Amino acid sequence: MSFARNILALPRTARRKSAVAGTAVLLGTTGLALGVTPAMAAPATAPTAVAAGAQDTAKSMIGNAAQFQCFSNIVQHESGWNPSATNASSGAYGLVQALPGSKMASAGSDWKTNAKTQIKWGMDYMNSRYGSPCGAWSFWQANHWY
Repeated sequence: MSFARNILALPRTARRKSAVAGTAVLLGTTGLALGVTPAMAAPATAPTAVAAGAQDTAKSMIGNAAQFQCFSNIVQHESGWNPSATNASSGAYGLVQALPGSKMASAGSDWKTNAKTQIKWGMDYMNSRYGSPCGAWSFWQANHWY
């Protein structure tokens, strides 16, 4: 049975979800970029070793397990723990999606490539603006940005 027939055989809601998923797959294999908003775009996930290294660094820098989990929740949503993640529409950059990314230079000149520098800047930002990573996470949950 063809893709179109499979979709038409489904109930309306399932059909809509399948069509959207199928379209994304079909377009994705052609190399075309979809014009989606940042909230709709999935973050580019870092390779496992890079993500694990960044997470280990954050755990040791943050210390508190609850605050690390809040920090991790934000970073997972924002960049998928990819230190070179770039938002195509806004230009936000890095683990914590600083905008502009060059703001992170205040934490170190290696801000483009060093997860530790990005974590330091992100922690300073979250602490100064929201009081803690958990304060930032609470705001993120309500607004889907921080």
